[in-house]
Amino acid sequence: MTTAQPGGAADLAALTETCVRNLHERGLSLACAESLTGGLLTAQFVTIPGVSAVLRGGVVSYATDLKASILGVSSERLASHGPVDREVALQMARGVCDVAGADIGMATTGVAGPGPHDGHPAGTVWIAVSTRSGAHMARELHIAGGRSDVRSGAVRGAVELLAALLHDGATDQCAESAVS
Repeated sequence: MTTAQPGGAADLAALTETCVRNLHERGLSLACAESLTGGLLTAQFVTIPGVSAVLRGGVVSYATDLKASILGVSSERLASHGPVDREVALQMARGVCDVAGADIGMATTGVAGPGPHDGHPAGTVWIAVSTRSGAHMARELHIAGGRSDVRSGAVRGAVELLAALLHDGATDQCAESAVS
């Protein structure tokens, strides 16, 4: 579990640009599945010139049933654990890879607030990144502040998680299959 740290917009823009450059250099594509961020994560990537070479698109699945019908998240998992869950976030990331035909999928799900939802306090967020080759990472965040703070913190956390995945070399197998 991680408590999100505030950071500057310039830092986030630079990190996003670095991720886009790394994806482009490796010949990899990206797609985003978003719930509480409602398109902000995809919009963060769209601010980077040249992103069209890597970004396939984004899916906003704000309603719980859309996570199952569009992204293929297990209905049973959603019924038993709700949408604010590690496995749900991972399934969303995997699902958007399939829907968009991307090498890497990112996902955000959680409670933006102002109050709790399904027993989770506002600011509880799960972010995930998954590759077609099976590598994945997920992280729980607890973000203080109002609704916009939680949503922007989730975007920052997701970009940081993608950067970590790219740095760890977990995408090397993706790059090999993209070239083959």
